[in-house]
Amino acid sequence: MVTAMTVTHEMTRGMNLSDDHSIQKESTRTLCLTVFANDTHMTIHAPLGQSIREILDATQIRVRASCGGTGSCGACVVKLVQGKANPLTTVEYLKILPENRDRGERLACQLRPMDHCVVQIDCPAPPFPWHSIPSEKLIQLSQGIHDLKEPIYGLAVDLGTTHIRISLLDRQSGRRIGTRIGANPQGVFGSDVLNRLDASRRHGAALEKLALDSVLMALKDILVRDVGEVSAMLPKIGQVLISGNTAMLTLLTGQGVETLLDPTHWQKRIVCRPGSQDSWRQAWSMPNAQFLLPDPVGGFVGSDLVADLIAVDLIAGPTGSMLLDIGTNTEMALWDGKALHVTSVPGGPAFEGMGLKNGMPAENGAIYRVTLTGDPIAFQVIGNGSPLGFCGSGLVDIVAVLLSQGILKSSGRFNKLNQTEGFPLIPSDPRTVVTGRDIDTFQRAKAAMAAAMETLLMEAGMAWEDLTRLVICGAFGKMLNFRHAVEVGLLPELKKGRYEMFEHGVLAGCECVLLHPDGLKLFESTSDLITLVNLSMVPDYEKRYIDHLRLRPIINYSSSKE
Repeated sequence: MVTAMTVTHEMTRGMNLSDDHSIQKESTRTLCLTVFANDTHMTIHAPLGQSIREILDATQIRVRASCGGTGSCGACVVKLVQGKANPLTTVEYLKILPENRDRGERLACQLRPMDHCVVQIDCPAPPFPWHSIPSEKLIQLSQGIHDLKEPIYGLAVDLGTTHIRISLLDRQSGRRIGTRIGANPQGVFGSDVLNRLDASRRHGAALEKLALDSVLMALKDILVRDVGEVSAMLPKIGQVLISGNTAMLTLLTGQGVETLLDPTHWQKRIVCRPGSQDSWRQAWSMPNAQFLLPDPVGGFVGSDLVADLIAVDLIAGPTGSMLLDIGTNTEMALWDGKALHVTSVPGGPAFEGMGLKNGMPAENGAIYRVTLTGDPIAFQVIGNGSPLGFCGSGLVDIVAVLLSQGILKSSGRFNKLNQTEGFPLIPSDPRTVVTGRDIDTFQRAKAAMAAAMETLLMEAGMAWEDLTRLVICGAFGKMLNFRHAVEVGLLPELKKGRYEMFEHGVLAGCECVLLHPDGLKLFESTSDLITLVNLSMVPDYEKRYIDHLRLRPIINYSSSKE
């Protein structure tokens, strides 16, 4: 049985550490939908008001569709087995025969559950690597650019190391037409950005083509399913805004790879732009598009961090506001009231379940939550099936729980000598084992991040106690237990501030720019406030890194040094 995760709101404001979870409690009414499709059984919690098709588009099961949700193609037939829903629509009377209507057949794009429902799909769409992002996890768009002339459509692209996200917008009306999220296919060349940069030397334009083909596949899926036409729409796309970390932008454009591999350039801006607009228009089949790739900040700090800053409006917040974009490469920014102190550190693969004996992304089968509710230790698995390994949030949890039980020392070593092979949540299941090497990998990643945060505070003349706001962007934070993150020294415990979580911050920032009459100035004005800190040139960074290797709260440790 495959069970989707409960849909939750993306932006988490006002969360206290007494809350056990990092996800916000829903403010809108939700319903439970059970879906049977071939041999798959899925249960989904989704907001009231969405159609069956909209709900399913964010899951592994999708209905066939090619009309943009109008019902005119008649392809998305499902059977309402049980539950209350809206009455049959006019288009359903036109597309479904009377005897089939009597058997409960409906069109998924017209069927809107009003309470718990059970539906059956006899002929689902073939498996597809891209899924829509649930609308409740996205920002509410501002008004569009009313006097905008053709072409009026814009494409926002968040080119991440692990995932790619895109959003197609009507820039004139400010309407979001469709979104997609999928794995970056460059992952076959390694999860680490340095491995991919090295691979580009050997494989030439292969990595560039992978990213391009992937974005186009996702866009055409939007045009087929959410619009109903492809060839007529591509010439109507007027702007394509692409934001990402520096490595991904160099791999996309084929520029700056050698420069980025040279540490002497890590304090400088690296230009990552199309060789020519015309060649990109031809490659992307968008004859009227202007391709916008804001420059990375410098080194491994990309334009994705600037997009995050725009999305959460960090500089409008109080002094002492900090943003962390935790991914394969963790980027961070601290606002001191006048300047943004910015840096980046490696270590994200550990937070994304990579580089571990039983590590995996946050997908079905991943242990994402571990809690001490008795003996044995309780855990939860994405999809509610058998455990296949740990994702990043599950790793944080198991380390915190083992530490609290004295099974693990603050040094990261197990207390018992016979635990050299690690600790299994299920003694008979090797896939639930966390090893000493896993914990060491986590310690190095969290120490690098904590030391970088402390360095930014020192550069700004501030201390941990001066933090007033902490925004966490990226997929890692969406299931993070903040209490556990504090206990192991991954995050500081704020005395006066609050935690916020924004999974799709980069995409949101790109959308804001596309809907602004002079959007690129948002990137420029934010970038002008940035002071880039190269950690390799900070004398005390290595000492701070070593100090943060131990598994203990940051604030307590900081206070104990004085």
